[in-house]
Amino acid sequence: MPPLVAAMISLGVLGAIDTYITATVFPVPVWVTFIAWASFFACGGGQHGLLKSVVSNWTGIIIASITLLIIQFGPEHPVFAAVLVGAGTSVMVLVSAIPILNFPPAIVFGFASLVGTTAATGTTVTSSGLNHPTLVAMAAMLLGGAFGLLSEIGTNLLAAKKPATA
Repeated sequence: MPPLVAAMISLGVLGAIDTYITATVFPVPVWVTFIAWASFFACGGGQHGLLKSVVSNWTGIIIASITLLIIQFGPEHPVFAAVLVGAGTSVMVLVSAIPILNFPPAIVFGFASLVGTTAATGTTVTSSGLNHPTLVAMAAMLLGGAFGLLSEIGTNLLAAKKPATA
């Protein structure tokens, strides 16, 4: 099967499954799983791409969590928030000097996904429990990375040439 058709089938079927799972049994933001899925491919795919993507996404989530926590307890002023987001951005660039984190967009995907998760769920980084936005975003990123790997495997299986029969 041509690789494009194989990818279309693999990603389409798994995209539907991801959407169903996040809407029913594992309620995390589906858009975060799709961002992580794209991050998996942007980080090169395969087991190394999965590791690099998840570690980078989670690093961004942690940086965003710390940033939002400081903003939460600081003065309520847009300049304060802007300076802290700028500092968080600088930290994201700085940590990209670590080899496993050397694709800064994957770190930014995590940062943005945590901020979006807080807005979408109406929770803050000072909340507690399993619905804490940091945990929710991390779980969604891990699930999305796993779907990336599964879709890559599915695409490769579907696109594999069958040996000619004599």
